[in-house]
Amino acid sequence: MNLTLFDQFSSPQLLGIPLILLSTLFPALLLPSPNNRWITNRLSALQLWLFQLITKQLMVPLNKAGHNWALILSSLMTFLLLINLLGLLPYTFTPTTQLSMNMALAFPLWLATLLTGLRNQPSISLAHILPEGTPTPLIPALILIETTSLLIRPLALGVRLTANLTAGHLLIQLISTATMALLSIMPAISILTMLILLLLTILELAVAMIQAYVFVLLLSLYLQENI
Repeated sequence: MNLTLFDQFSSPQLLGIPLILLSTLFPALLLPSPNNRWITNRLSALQLWLFQLITKQLMVPLNKAGHNWALILSSLMTFLLLINLLGLLPYTFTPTTQLSMNMALAFPLWLATLLTGLRNQPSISLAHILPEGTPTPLIPALILIETTSLLIRPLALGVRLTANLTAGHLLIQLISTATMALLSIMPAISILTMLILLLLTILELAVAMIQAYVFVLLLSLYLQENI
C-alpha cells in the first residue's frame, strides 16, 4: 500500500539497487523474436504489420532524406508505446513518469535534429530564428523569442509526456481508492465510481498510445525543419 499518492512514481528498488533499468528493458522481452521460416505465425505477422503501419505513419511528414531516421523513430515509438501500456497494469512501474528519463530521450534526439540542420543547411536552419521581412526594431526581440522557443522544445517534449501520464495515474489511484472506501458505506455510489474508473482506464489506454505517438511525431516535425 502506498504511503502517499506519489509513492507510485518513485523508482522501485531491491536491496538498495534501482530497478528502473530492468523495468525499462523488460517490455522489449515481450516482443516475439523474428525467425527464418517462410511462413510465420499470426503474432509475428501482426507485429510486422503494426511496425509497418507505425513506420509509414511517421514517415508521412518527412521527405526522402528523413527516411534514414525511420529505424530510430519507429524503435522509439515502439519503446514508448510498450512502456506506457504496461505501466497501466497493477503493481507495475512506468519509467516515462520520470521527467529525468523523458528528458534523457528528448534532449539528445532534439539536439541530433538541430545539428543535422546546422551541418546540412546552416543558412536555412538559422533563417528560422529571423524570418524574412522582419522590421528592424523587432529584430533583437524576435531573435530572443525564437531562440528561446527553439531551446525549450526538448523541455516541452519531456514535460508533456510526464505530465499526461502522471495525471492519468493519479486520477486512476484516486478513483480506485474512493471506490474501495465507498464499497461498504454506499454500494450504489461505489458501483458508479467503478464505472467511472473503467471509462478512465479506457481513456488512459488511449492517452498512453497518443502520447507516445505525439512525442515521436513532434521529433519528426523538428527533423523535417532541418533536412
